[in-house]
Amino acid sequence: MAKVIRAENLSKAYQLGEIGTGTLSRDLERFWAKLRGKEDPFLKIGETNDRSVKGTSDVVWSLRDINFEIEQGDAVGIIGRNGAGKSTLLKILGRVTAPTAGSVKLKGRVASLLEVGTGFHPDLTGRENIYLNGAILGMRKAEIRRKFDEIVDFSGVERYVDTPVKRYSSGMYVRLAFAVAAHLESEIMIVDEVLAVGDAEFQKKCLGKMGDVSRGEGRTVLFVSHNMGAINNLCKRAIVLDKGSVYFEGHVNESIKAYFSTNAQENSGRYYNSNLITDGFSSIILKNNESEEANEFEISDDINISAKFLTTLKYASAKISFTIIDHFGRVIFVTENNLNPFLGLDKKGAINICIPNSILVPGKYTITAAIHIPNVQFIELLKDILTFKIKETGSSFYQYINADIGCVFVNCKWTHE
Repeated sequence: MAKVIRAENLSKAYQLGEIGTGTLSRDLERFWAKLRGKEDPFLKIGETNDRSVKGTSDVVWSLRDINFEIEQGDAVGIIGRNGAGKSTLLKILGRVTAPTAGSVKLKGRVASLLEVGTGFHPDLTGRENIYLNGAILGMRKAEIRRKFDEIVDFSGVERYVDTPVKRYSSGMYVRLAFAVAAHLESEIMIVDEVLAVGDAEFQKKCLGKMGDVSRGEGRTVLFVSHNMGAINNLCKRAIVLDKGSVYFEGHVNESIKAYFSTNAQENSGRYYNSNLITDGFSSIILKNNESEEANEFEISDDINISAKFLTTLKYASAKISFTIIDHFGRVIFVTENNLNPFLGLDKKGAINICIPNSILVPGKYTITAAIHIPNVQFIELLKDILTFKIKETGSSFYQYINADIGCVFVNCKWTHE
């Protein structure tokens, strides 16, 4: 199978701050080095893009020495935490920006959908923007005219096609933009996390289209998403980025596990906030049946979430909730209760939630904790704040290692008919 994308030592550095490097002498020094074909002297002191650490350099490497190859017809997921370099990589591949070092070679025409409404003019109608955006993507006028009805039908905005797009909602924007990109006869299709704007029905429609494009038409798809379920359904391979470097590359199931392991490096079975003054969690701890801190459990173990929190009187009617999420990013269940019954007179609260044993199948899980007023506001939202593992210790599930068999074990009643 032919290689359609090849990245060799691909790197991208950004200068923090405003124009230039701070001084005229520095800018001249960089210019003189470039004329002589030398390395930029101020990139040597650059740092990786780690948001959790306070940096000392004014140069940040968004990508550093990225190497990979993608074959024709592959559907490849690009996954990683915020700031890992995913969007920068797609912008380089889509020729929106140039790399600082290294090279990328693409074989064929590229259709990119990186941001909602890219290439759209707000004062033009949907019809006019289809022609404009199609031309920007490299479609000829005859090609656009031939596919116009198909594009409009897929987008579902036929009623508004002669209305200026500045009156469109963000969902309508992305519907039309994706429809144009999907119907371009390109060899490579690049899609960033813009589908999150659309509704569930349209997201499903887009994923189906990308699957058809990859499997049925032999086109290459690069897909960035934080929805691990979508990545798993669409892609066979994935590249995991962490702090601008390739952390893992391989089969999609193994890649998703590697992605969650990058979060697990920061998360564990405990959370403390000793600086809490008002409204939030002061601690959340996972405990086993012996009330000991733990983040690894057997199927036969109960999982206890012990949380302490503080709130002011105005939020006494709020709710406290914990969401259990599997390693595919799927919400398994949410447990929620009113906050007020667990508050003391000093507005300090403590609560213990027991997840019964023999419910979750072996695998890795994360917990998101929240104090919120439903459909109004989050007082505090701690996403993926705790990580725990259900160990495989010889149960019947050992037969299904690395297979997706769901996440919840249901002990149904079986009878002989």
